[in-house]
Amino acid sequence: MSIDKTQIRNAATVIVIRDRHTAPRILMGQRGAKAVFMPNKFVFPGGAVDAGDADIPLSTPLTPTCAARLSEDADARLAHALSAAAIRELWEETGLILGQPGTWVGPVPADWTRFAATGHVPHAAPLQFVFRALTPPGRPRRFDARFFLLDAAAVASDLDEFGAATDELSHLQWVPLAEARKFDMPFITEVVLAEIEARAGDPNPPSSVPFFKNNDEESLFLRLKGYPQPD
Repeated sequence: MSIDKTQIRNAATVIVIRDRHTAPRILMGQRGAKAVFMPNKFVFPGGAVDAGDADIPLSTPLTPTCAARLSEDADARLAHALSAAAIRELWEETGLILGQPGTWVGPVPADWTRFAATGHVPHAAPLQFVFRALTPPGRPRRFDARFFLLDAAAVASDLDEFGAATDELSHLQWVPLAEARKFDMPFITEVVLAEIEARAGDPNPPSSVPFFKNNDEESLFLRLKGYPQPD
């Protein structure tokens, strides 16, 4: 039996939803043709957790419900790093600011200098943990990805201004939720879309979070409910 030795990296993805109660739209962009992971696919902004994300100051933490569910079948210390990574990746790939006005305490890490220069401190409370998926074995890169739903009303910057974004995603656009499946996207993105469609009009956290756990032995579909973890 072959063993997949590809390193699995923790990752955070953000699904920004706009006008959710009238004509819901979601923010998507296209990965480059030369990207190692999912080239040319339309995806949500997101990426891997960096080592320094665990130390990033947050003006507000995740809600206790989301933090508990992130900690189920995972290290509880990851919740902070994942939320910081989600905010950083949203900023880097779209130029949108999820933050509150404030001054950073201490030196600002290099990856956050442009964000801090806007006069904002990362604001995690609006992030709603809604999905988790582990990339199946055999892929060139593997991620343990957590998907966060974010109401666009919580964004502190102009929702139609992407000028501060890097070039990681092209063709950034607000896609009508009902038309999103027309785009060329990864299978897991389609699965997440179905979850978002089912709860687009509900601002409350889901009763449990789906987890596609594709490990080396088997593929499991679990539900994360955020039960208290043993000490």
